[in-house]
Amino acid sequence: MTIQLTPSAARRIETQLANRGKGLGLRLGVRKSGCSGYAYVIDYADEVKPGEEVFEQHGAKIVIHPEHLPVLAGLTLDFQKQGLNEAFKFLNPNVKGECGCGESFTV
Repeated sequence: MTIQLTPSAARRIETQLANRGKGLGLRLGVRKSGCSGYAYVIDYADEVKPGEEVFEQHGAKIVIHPEHLPVLAGLTLDFQKQGLNEAFKFLNPNVKGECGCGESFTV
């Protein structure tokens, strides 16, 4: 099982951690939410908790709790800038549908 980071996402993670002044990476998960079932949750990871998986690419780390791995397996995390908008983009092969507003998804 893998989680991929694009070079752009890795640079953004490293920039955010540098601006924050601490942290080893980002913690990525999902929660039940919205009209389609799940929403992504991102937070800073200052430590790796027992049982968590760490995925590292291009010098950046993503930490994931094992209960979230079935939904996130095969995910590629990208960071994109389009005009004034910039955001992490989740390219998840498990997603079967998304709500109209793009805030939640189903697997």
